[in-house]
Amino acid sequence: MTKIQLWKRAPFIRLVIPLIIGIVLQYNFQFSLLSILFSLLFFISAFFISKFFAISFQYKIPFLLGFVITLILISTGILITFIKDIRHVKNWYGNNLAVTNQLVIKINEPKQEKAGSYKAECLIESNIINDTAVKTTGKIFAYFTKNKNSEKLQYGDRLLINNSLHEIRNSGNPGAFDYKKYAACQQIFHTAYLKDNEWVLLKEKLVNPIRQFIYNSRNSILGILNESMKGQEQENSVAEALLIGYTNDLDKEMIQAYSNTGVIHIIAISGMHLGLIYVMLLWVLNLIPIIKKSGVTKTIIILTFLWVFAFLTGANASILRSALMFSCILIGQNLDKKTSIYNSLAISAFILLCYNPYYLWDVGFELSYLAIIGIVVIHKHLFHSLKIENKLLSKIWEMSSLTISAQTFTFPLCLFYFHQFPNIFLLSNLIMIPLSSLILFIEILLVFSFKIPLLGAFLAKGTYLLIKIMNQSIVWFNHVPFAITPDISASIISTTVLFIVIIALSIWMKYLSKKAFFIALISLCVFFLMGLISTIQSAKQHTIIVYNISKHQAIDFISGNQNYFVGDSDIIQGSTLFNYNIKPARIMFKVKSDLVPDSSFYQFSPFYVFHKQRILLINGRDSLFKSKKRMNLDLIILSRNANVDIEELYQSYHCNEIVFDDSNPMWKIEEWKKDCERLHLRFHSTPENGAFIKNL
Repeated sequence: MTKIQLWKRAPFIRLVIPLIIGIVLQYNFQFSLLSILFSLLFFISAFFISKFFAISFQYKIPFLLGFVITLILISTGILITFIKDIRHVKNWYGNNLAVTNQLVIKINEPKQEKAGSYKAECLIESNIINDTAVKTTGKIFAYFTKNKNSEKLQYGDRLLINNSLHEIRNSGNPGAFDYKKYAACQQIFHTAYLKDNEWVLLKEKLVNPIRQFIYNSRNSILGILNESMKGQEQENSVAEALLIGYTNDLDKEMIQAYSNTGVIHIIAISGMHLGLIYVMLLWVLNLIPIIKKSGVTKTIIILTFLWVFAFLTGANASILRSALMFSCILIGQNLDKKTSIYNSLAISAFILLCYNPYYLWDVGFELSYLAIIGIVVIHKHLFHSLKIENKLLSKIWEMSSLTISAQTFTFPLCLFYFHQFPNIFLLSNLIMIPLSSLILFIEILLVFSFKIPLLGAFLAKGTYLLIKIMNQSIVWFNHVPFAITPDISASIISTTVLFIVIIALSIWMKYLSKKAFFIALISLCVFFLMGLISTIQSAKQHTIIVYNISKHQAIDFISGNQNYFVGDSDIIQGSTLFNYNIKPARIMFKVKSDLVPDSSFYQFSPFYVFHKQRILLINGRDSLFKSKKRMNLDLIILSRNANVDIEELYQSYHCNEIVFDDSNPMWKIEEWKKDCERLHLRFHSTPENGAFIKNL
């Protein structure tokens, strides 16, 4: 397909690209409604005015009309993003938080069990202002202290709570997951941490019948799986994830093992699951002569089953996106043979982004489309690059080339988000995809035949044994030496350059374009040059990081590619706190090994000297070291509920900056802040301002 043929057969590509540009512009620059409407009206007017020009003139400057249409679509993307931002709605609850004493909320989904609490997405129905209920809108994340009362909470329950909302903030730790952005893309900006005496259950429930049906269906499926595999928690949790995408019961180490081996998509409901169901249905329907001959009937039946499956498995965002994307592809392929799959993909993306422009920042959305684009663009050419006569080997190569195609377009994004590359992804997928497909089909049969005594027991036993084999295989693959390349640092710029390399190579492979090959070569050189410059810069870096970790002390002294850690030992020992807070920073700063104290870094408690920076660290009940003369320091760190008076500290030391970390209670930090402001001292509070980072 030439470039001209692509534009003609996939016109929606020309619509979805400017729409995406508009969404990105509004997300980053937040234009006002007045300026958006003015721009849109101006471009629409320009479009209609151009229609009055002579046809001969229009043909002379055809690009101008296309440019105006592009600007209209960009403005439309900006407007949709503005409208979908709930903060622009008049009755958004956040507009009246300052004067609100109480809130009425509704639990909007089944709660999730956490270590010491229950978490649920909640809708805010009204703000109570001066004993009057004011109708509002908006969502929050609510955390309920785990006890008998909160255990009984269900979807649809309405609660009266005190106004104890907290704005969602990031930890500010370098390279850490941007939770604030993640929540904002779901239009959630606040959380509530509720003890048992801070909420009251109201009598009236409010449920949506469709949502209730979805949740009941999911609970029924979970009940069947739990009953089928009593006492086999690990196998049961994988069965839940594989069939309906329910991951709450999955062991974190098992999730990591699936991720490390490059088959995490198996336990996350995705387009792959719907594709497998499509293949199964197609095979069954082709056995029925009447249906086999009718493409329309076949398409309707398959789409019905796909959407029923999507709703029965919980109708979460990822499965609905996959269902719509697959629907557009199926309709395009079965009802109009000339329709390009690129156009079907563009249509589904256009619909989804018009419905919710914030899907653009959803990792699942990005990876789903990239995987399918990779398969569409290079799978056919890659598969036919090797001619294999043996049917079995040909099938193996077909599956391998399919996996390589999907991985080629998704791995730059995986490096950016997950900072690792599964080296054995080809082998693991070659084994696990057929095995997981078989398990999925058996699970579907199990759900429908659970009450049939012999058949139900047989399918339950088969599901358990196959999942056990799959889990053990994953664990074995995970322990293979060099199974992954970990701790890969990737920036937005390097990821973009890597995508340019892949796209240019794909064009070269498809059209044998010398220009595309040259672009790929230049981009690859730029990519390696960026990596070299980054490595040289990291070797020269000297940085102090005081991390923001709730109720913990954690400090890194980074010199080159080495670091010296000061803090709580339980963090460093491979804990969740380390993986979420410290590990991303060390990947970002390219830390490879521990720093051995030398002349550039040494300690004589409670003082540290790091590349001529004099640092005082005061812990807990450490008494304040006093000297006869007022000492000059570059940094003072107060930690672990330090027993320090700022006035006394000021008299003993002249310091450029004081840092309070999150191992101190907030009431004490507030007192310290007041004293610092009174004495005109610079300070940094990690609970409020995020991690403290000082580059020397």
